[in-house]
Amino acid sequence: MSDVLISRLCIIGVGLIGGSLARALRDSNAVKEVIGCGRDIAHLQQAQQLGVIDHFVTDPAEAVKDADMVVLAVPLGAMQGIMQRIAPALTSGCILTDVGSAKGSVIIAAQNVFGEVPTFLIPGHPIAGTEKSGVEASFAGLFQDRRVILTPTETSAADAVQKVRAMWEACGADVVEMGVAHHDEILAATSHLPHMLAYALVDTLARMDDSREIFDFAAGGFRDFTRIASSDPDMWHDICLANHDALVKVLEAFSDDLRLLADAVRRADSDFLKDTFTRAKQARDGFCDNGD
Repeated sequence: MSDVLISRLCIIGVGLIGGSLARALRDSNAVKEVIGCGRDIAHLQQAQQLGVIDHFVTDPAEAVKDADMVVLAVPLGAMQGIMQRIAPALTSGCILTDVGSAKGSVIIAAQNVFGEVPTFLIPGHPIAGTEKSGVEASFAGLFQDRRVILTPTETSAADAVQKVRAMWEACGADVVEMGVAHHDEILAATSHLPHMLAYALVDTLARMDDSREIFDFAAGGFRDFTRIASSDPDMWHDICLANHDALVKVLEAFSDDLRLLADAVRRADSDFLKDTFTRAKQARDGFCDNGD
C-alpha cells in the first residue's frame, strides 16, 4: 500500500487543529496536497508560509473541488453554512469529516443540508488541543497517543470510516468509535464542564473589587486550573449551544454537589470534607496516572 493515503486534502479552517492535522499527515507522508480554506487571507498566507498548506482559497466550494478528503475544522455554529456551500461541489467519492467537540449538532446540520446523513460523512473529534489557537500554534505531534473519537451512523460507508480512521492513525492517534449521543454526554462531563468551570471562576474573580490583587497573588494551582479559560471564547460559545442538553444536565449535577460542599464548609463538617477530598483524590489518581 502506498504511503500516500490522501491525494488532495481540503481543510476548511486552518487553525490549531486543522493545521496540526496537516502537519502530522505531512510528517507521515500520508498526504500529497493540502488545500486550505478560510475567510482571512493573511491567516491563510501565514499557513502557506509555514508550510502547513500548499495552496489556499477563500471560497469553500472552490476549495473542495477534486478533494478526496474534506475536513471541517470550523466552529460548530458555522458547520451548516459551510456544508450548504460545499454540498454541490463535492466530488463523487469524496469523504467529509469534521473535528467538532459536539456531534449531535453536526448530524443535524448534515440532515438540514443533504436531507439525510450522507454515507460519506464520518463525524470525528480529536481529544487534543491546547489553550492556544491559530495556525501558528499548530504542531505535528498534537495527536500523538491521543484519542480520536469517530461517531459514524448506521448508514456510514464502511470504507469511508476506515479511511478517516487511517488518517488519524497516520497522525499517531488512538481511534475509537461510539454513538453520537454517548459522545456528547461523555464530552459534556469531561471537557465541556471543566471549561465552563474555568471560565466561570476567572470571570467571578475578575469582577471582584480587589481582582487585581487576587490575580497578583495567584499561585501555580490557580494558573493550572484556569489555563483552559484562555481558550477561544467563540469556539466554546458554539460548543455550549450545540451540546446544551447534555451540558445543562452535568452542570446541574455539579451545582447540586457544589451546594452540598458549601453547606459542609458552612457547618465545618470535617467528615464530609475529608470523605469528599479523599474520594476525589483516589478517583483522579486511579484514572489520571497516579495524580500526574
